[in-house]
Amino acid sequence: MKVVVIIPAAGLGTRMAPASDARSKQRAASKQFSEIGGTPILVHTLRKFAASPEISEMYVALRPNEIAGFRARLHADEDLAGKKIELLEGGEHRQQSVANAIGAVSAGPDDIVLVHDAVRPFVTAQIIHDVIEAARKYGAAIAGMPAMDTIKEVHRTAEAAVITATVPRERVVMAQTPQGFRHRVLKKAFDEATADGFLGTDEASLVERSGHEVVVVMGSPRNIKITTPADMELAEFFLKR
Repeated sequence: MKVVVIIPAAGLGTRMAPASDARSKQRAASKQFSEIGGTPILVHTLRKFAASPEISEMYVALRPNEIAGFRARLHADEDLAGKKIELLEGGEHRQQSVANAIGAVSAGPDDIVLVHDAVRPFVTAQIIHDVIEAARKYGAAIAGMPAMDTIKEVHRTAEAAVITATVPRERVVMAQTPQGFRHRVLKKAFDEATADGFLGTDEASLVERSGHEVVVVMGSPRNIKITTPADMELAEFFLKR
């Protein structure tokens, strides 16, 4: 039984630039190529999976004009050169990028497919292992963290957001990645979503919609998704520590 990793990395990431600076947004469009410690975030992320003996191969979905340059970057990286990393064209949104990768993956029905955010470079070996083991046992699993703040459900109006309910924190988790699935479970969920024109927020949402239970394993407060300039500052701090 093999484990395959899919990393959708074709997003624009415009939140990395100040809202008022259109030129900065254009320059910072590919946040996964922003550097922390002098190395692109995406490379940090790939190194974490390359270091796991459980991972057989990786598929990275990129924008077409970024594939050649990133391939050269991989060949020059001593931690990634020689690893089985396939680069392929991503789609307009995350779901299409992952679907493209699923179509390129050669896997048996019970092989494990992990999907991980390109900009979560601080995932640990323990989280990767735990998601793999839970996906093997249950068919579908994600990393997640218990909610620490009080959660409010709201109704949004043109003028304000009005609280309609307080959601018990013990019923809420903050989803992280990797998210892991038996190949047959993930493919079925994506096939159904495509047929119905459904666009989900993550892979687990498609699998839930398909009727398969998804379990949660403990993530980490450090397994952050780098989305804003403030996240970059935190990432630099984590890297130095």
